[in-house]
Amino acid sequence: MSEPATRSQVLRIAALARVEGETALHLRIHDGTVTEVRLGIYEPPRFFEAFLRGRAHTEPPDLTSRICGICPVAYQLSACRAIEDACGVVVDGRLAALRRLLYCGEWIESQTLHIHLLHAPDFLGEDDVIGLSRSHRSHVERGLRLKQTGNAVIELLGGRAIHPVNVRVGGFHRTPTRAELRPLAERLRTALDDARDTVRWVAGFDFPDAECTADLLALAEPGTYAIESGVPTVLPYERTRAPRSFPLRDFSDHVTEEQVPHSTALHSRLDGRRHLAGSLARYAVSGHLLSPTALEAAREAGLGDPPLGPRAAGTERGEVCTNPYRSILVRAVEVLYAVEEALRIIAEYERPARPYVDVPARSGVGHGATEAPRGLLYHRYALDDAGRVTDACLVPPTAQNQGAIEEDLRRLVQAGLDRGEDSEAELTRLCERAIRNHDPCISCSAHFLDLDIERTSPLA
Repeated sequence: MSEPATRSQVLRIAALARVEGETALHLRIHDGTVTEVRLGIYEPPRFFEAFLRGRAHTEPPDLTSRICGICPVAYQLSACRAIEDACGVVVDGRLAALRRLLYCGEWIESQTLHIHLLHAPDFLGEDDVIGLSRSHRSHVERGLRLKQTGNAVIELLGGRAIHPVNVRVGGFHRTPTRAELRPLAERLRTALDDARDTVRWVAGFDFPDAECTADLLALAEPGTYAIESGVPTVLPYERTRAPRSFPLRDFSDHVTEEQVPHSTALHSRLDGRRHLAGSLARYAVSGHLLSPTALEAAREAGLGDPPLGPRAAGTERGEVCTNPYRSILVRAVEVLYAVEEALRIIAEYERPARPYVDVPARSGVGHGATEAPRGLLYHRYALDDAGRVTDACLVPPTAQNQGAIEEDLRRLVQAGLDRGEDSEAELTRLCERAIRNHDPCISCSAHFLDLDIERTSPLA
């Protein structure tokens, strides 16, 4: 009797479109089962951690901002917090509020970019934003207005919209006057209506059923939705396990990195498990601390009550959104919150007496973390007596999310195969869409898809 026929298939997506950077995907399918998923980041290593060594303690904010043109503020402020921690300095009060305002600008521009230009075409049957601008012109125009408003916040406080030059250790080189903030407040009031409309628009999308089976990791800050500071907090995938937090100084003990052969980016695991950072994690950990307007918009959009809030007390799971397709909806709510928060900060603004506090050099190790649009971004620096950097460690959210993304791909492709979606075009569409759910930030991308599939003939 002959052996049963088997069929193997290898799917290679050489370059993914509508993601910020250059990455490829390798999928192996054997007898209808996904046996291997490799998300390969093939951009050359950047070596930032290496060339930070030997630099003055004042330099990391400007140097690390060049890592990303989409979210340079995240790198600047994480660097600032780590250096200040090493030097025993706390920046608070009005300067801390200005930092939060600057970060709100980055959330607005970055999340809006992803929602309107990169992600929405997947839900509306378009190949790209060019097609979307023909079929949904008013929505694209609204997205561009919102992004321009976020850029305006960064430009006013940071000196320019990309790679800001006004941020420094201890604060800013210059702080704005109340008069300079008034025109910005006018733009933000218009943006508030645009942000509300965006949530309503996205809430009408068709969201396929899916679940991300990973622990959720985000910063938590008492009394406020964490953006520019907080304590790492874990909401386990198994809701029978209690949420837990750990000191930021212990981050590297919990989040460990390893090199994998198929990627120039390190993979990370949280206490040996897959984890996910980003909007879904933030909403699960701190959603109950959103503004009343943003929280009500989230409920009306179908996100439910966040699991750690008072309305979820006594429930086993709460309303935890683990569907990666719905991440676009959480991002829209976060844009609404960031606009509101920016307006609140401007309304309460009093110009600080000095634009920065002194941060004298000293020997030490400092830790800093903020919530970049794509999730928790961690920096650690060791300084010598002269304030020179002797060691640096940067852990971006995309590196942390790679394991969860690969598992999402495995589950979603397997479900597609079980439904009979096994053509090259169907699998390619499914994989690209699944990856864009997480908005991986590798660096700017302008590639079209180049697909290569290898098949082996069934055995006789």
